[in-house]
Amino acid sequence: MRELRIRMLAGVFIVAGVLSWAGTRLWNAVGTLPSVPLAAPIVLALIAVVLLSTTISIRARLKAQRERQPEAKGVDPLMAARAVVFGQASALVAALVAGMYGGTGVFLLEHLEVPARRDQAIYAGFAVLAGLGVIAAAVFLERVCKLPEDDEHNGAGAAPTA
Repeated sequence: MRELRIRMLAGVFIVAGVLSWAGTRLWNAVGTLPSVPLAAPIVLALIAVVLLSTTISIRARLKAQRERQPEAKGVDPLMAARAVVFGQASALVAALVAGMYGGTGVFLLEHLEVPARRDQAIYAGFAVLAGLGVIAAAVFLERVCKLPEDDEHNGAGAAPTA
């Protein structure tokens, strides 16, 4: 399984933001503007909380297992792999959604004198922050579930051949 690349997530965020900003400008020229739902930052924040609580649980179980505490529950490798895949998928979607709301929010910053657009800009800003929270929680989950490097595969533990 490949690790999340921050550069790729940043690229998705930026491309989605630019396209969303351009689309919002075009849509505004028609006379209407799609709204930013209040549920957007709430749903993203809930996903971040789920990822963070999963990470804390797995980390505590791994620590108890390393310290050989009595009655310590181990971590099922398949469950950990599923959690990491969920985290990676959530991070990619969050980068895309946060970029979309970020582009819309940047456009809405030009129209803060209109109360409805000001509220939409606030919702978009919170959605971007919650999306960044999802990305941070997913990266943290991935780091916690990462297997230690094996010396045999690095070449450090192998004897040189003549």
